[in-house]
Amino acid sequence: MEYKDYYKTLGIDKGASAEEIKKAYRKLVRKYHPDVSKASDAEHKTKEVNEAYGVLGDADKRAAYDALGRTRRAGEQFKPPPDWGSGVDGGAAGSSDFFSDLFAHVGRRARPGGQGFQMRGDDIHAAITIDLTDAYHGSTRAVTLRVPEHDAQGRVVTRERIVNVKIPKGVMPGQQLRLAGQGHPGSGGAGAGDLFLEIQFHPDPRYRVEGRHVYASVPVTPWEAALGASIGVPTPSGQVEVSVPPGSQTGRKLRLKGRGIPGHPAGDLYLILEVVLPPANTDKARELYRAMAREMAFNPRAQAGA
Repeated sequence: MEYKDYYKTLGIDKGASAEEIKKAYRKLVRKYHPDVSKASDAEHKTKEVNEAYGVLGDADKRAAYDALGRTRRAGEQFKPPPDWGSGVDGGAAGSSDFFSDLFAHVGRRARPGGQGFQMRGDDIHAAITIDLTDAYHGSTRAVTLRVPEHDAQGRVVTRERIVNVKIPKGVMPGQQLRLAGQGHPGSGGAGAGDLFLEIQFHPDPRYRVEGRHVYASVPVTPWEAALGASIGVPTPSGQVEVSVPPGSQTGRKLRLKGRGIPGHPAGDLYLILEVVLPPANTDKARELYRAMAREMAFNPRAQAGA
């Protein structure tokens, strides 16, 4: 049979650590994943990568392979001696003639206390976008994940999985939610990885968020601003009644303590007043504006030296 260089297949040095081998394997599996790779030989490459990792990812099999490799080169024909690899757990892990023959003479004794190679599944990192009101009240969202898995034949396939995510009250943009065991499945009976979801907010033209503080613009009429008034204002936590102080101008900020995003402590809600003029689109409206101009003699530019 023809000797194969598994280190070359994974693109690593022969002195690579177990962690480096694992990283190289995971990188190549993702590279040749059918949802990502457009290469015509992606399936064949995935098979080669799995085969190489089946040996190099197991300490005992790697030691036996390294002992053989000290006298072999890739492509060279060889026949292993009858006692080659004695004492190594041979398990059914291969798919090529080389892999099968490699461990054909290996004893099938299990390693003391071992059940074969195990590897915890990869974590999944993704983003979830919620409304600001979800941060105020909490909610539940259904997230659809496309997860690569190995089928019974060892091939990499993609399956859709729906996960119900509980959004806790007071969650913040950039915060990560961890769902234990919802990541990629493990190998050899090892546990699955975790799912990490980074919180993002849907853009909302009504609100601006800074930390736990929330800012909102509130339009008011000239008479409400000048004379003062009690007005109803919608907020992320519901409708509130707000007192507009007499003599208010555009840009005046009203603070509603503890009405921002919940937390310890909760943020504040700041309402920024915006004086809005009624349109002068009727004869009556224009006459009222002329009367104001005659009676009030107000020059807003006087302080600017105009």
